[in-house]
Amino acid sequence: MVTRMKILKLVMLVALLLVSACAKSPHDKVDVQTLMSAPSTISVYNYRCESGETITAKYRTTDSATIRYKNSNYNLQIAVSGSGSRYVGGELEWWVKGSEGTLFRHKTDGTSGESIELCTEI
Repeated sequence: MVTRMKILKLVMLVALLLVSACAKSPHDKVDVQTLMSAPSTISVYNYRCESGETITAKYRTTDSATIRYKNSNYNLQIAVSGSGSRYVGGELEWWVKGSEGTLFRHKTDGTSGESIELCTEI
């Protein structure tokens, strides 16, 4: 009978520990709120092109870029590249390697078209 009581106490203790492990602590909520209220990091780079135009490239994530060119914004998504970072969206393509960026027309077959601008980071 004593052994049964010890086993029962052990089972109750394990059950209590499992239930308490599933409970949320007030710290969990604070951590999530802190993360949600933290400002997002946006990397912004400015480029001067050979034509005299400027391009501003904003990177909210490594998977997307927004470029401002001739007073218009273009949202682009990361694409496969041999080297550097290549972003495509609609009919434009922005390819960056080091301090240089090139704006291309993007072909419907997924390849780079003619070069529109050759730019250097300022």
